[in-house]
Amino acid sequence: MKREGFATRLGVLTATLGSAVGLGNIWKFPYMTGQNGGAAFLFIYLAATVVVGLPIMIAEIMMGRRARANAITTWKKVAPDNSGWMLVGVCGVLAAFSIMAFYTDVVGWVFRYIVQAAAGGLNSSDPKAAEAVFKATVSAPWASLAWQWGVLALVSTIILGGVSKGIEKTTKILMPMLLGMLIVVCIRSLTLPRALDGLAFLFNPDFSKVDGEVVLMAMGLAFFKLSIGMGTMMTYGSYFREDANVPLTASRVMLADLTVSLLAGIAIFPAVFNYGFEPAAGPGLLFMTVPAVFSSMPFGQAFMTLFFVLTAVATIGAMLSLFEVPVAFMIESGLGWSRKKATIATAVGLGICGIPATLSFSAMSDVTLFGLNFFDFYDYLSSNLLMPIGGFFICVFAGWFWGRERTEADLSNRGALSNRAVIALYSLIVKWITPLLVLLVLLKGLGAF
Repeated sequence: MKREGFATRLGVLTATLGSAVGLGNIWKFPYMTGQNGGAAFLFIYLAATVVVGLPIMIAEIMMGRRARANAITTWKKVAPDNSGWMLVGVCGVLAAFSIMAFYTDVVGWVFRYIVQAAAGGLNSSDPKAAEAVFKATVSAPWASLAWQWGVLALVSTIILGGVSKGIEKTTKILMPMLLGMLIVVCIRSLTLPRALDGLAFLFNPDFSKVDGEVVLMAMGLAFFKLSIGMGTMMTYGSYFREDANVPLTASRVMLADLTVSLLAGIAIFPAVFNYGFEPAAGPGLLFMTVPAVFSSMPFGQAFMTLFFVLTAVATIGAMLSLFEVPVAFMIESGLGWSRKKATIATAVGLGICGIPATLSFSAMSDVTLFGLNFFDFYDYLSSNLLMPIGGFFICVFAGWFWGRERTEADLSNRGALSNRAVIALYSLIVKWITPLLVLLVLLKGLGAF
């Protein structure tokens, strides 16, 4: 049977961008920017994506396209003489699965907030009232599980459509929709009287707040936001067309991902400043500060609902790529499983493994693993360990074992592209710079400093 793949160049771009864009853009990026000096953090993050995120993304896509296989089988094909490399693929699949186990819980909150915002349940300019609503949302065990399982059902339905008719078709619709809604909310936010204060906070650099900790956080965020080290880009790379320009596509995804993050900041910070809220509000910025901010403005309920809709849209593309990682592996594992069977098995597995994460804020709040509740444990395992480990060995293999001849053949599409300078720069960074920086991220995740 012919292996599935993306049908068009636009599909390649939107699917890959959909994988990179997610809650990290709407939730994590704005609050980390707020906590670390605005534009100063932007500069550091941009540098981190160029020397950490982008090289690993290119390497993953290149390897996946060469092997035309899932994240584990790819290593068997590209490194057949050393099966130990296959463990890197195993780390990727485990990372994708552990992320989905808690990420679907957060996405369930987002979808629930759409309903609450539309019904007027979030209409209060008091942050303490918004905090009470959030605590009530996450501490309701059966409602939280129902929303999480609903999210899994939605993603499973799209995945069942396949690579082209499911993932590609959906992301072609969602990515323009996301951009359009973000622009609408940005325009509303920019019309507020103190909008310039928010823009100044976002774009005026304050390098006095930049230290080694901030740099390491920026590099870690590059992992989280660009979907690297978790098997997604390798799996999607296996669906790339042969004529796809891998370095150019990866660069466009990186820039588009940054653009979405900046638009999210423009949508949030002018309103935050206009109504006197704290810009460095931490993770609560999305679920507690944003509702209070939008409730303070005219037509706030409508724009609040729109904001949570666009947040939900941003999560779907990321979930599709994460879900596809174990599905692709099971289809190609030699068990003879169909896409339907692999999708159902993945959904059921996530539904079961996600229960402890969802109940970490209610019935299982006292249950811990290595001192962490299950929600935080899944987050720590994926973000601090599995993703940096995978990213480190991917760039080591790409820089030291892949070979210059194979790199030039793959990234130039066997001479069809005139990009030797780009390939030379990529080879230099992925061999000497990226591994060292990723090692620092990994050591920080292990608590070495």
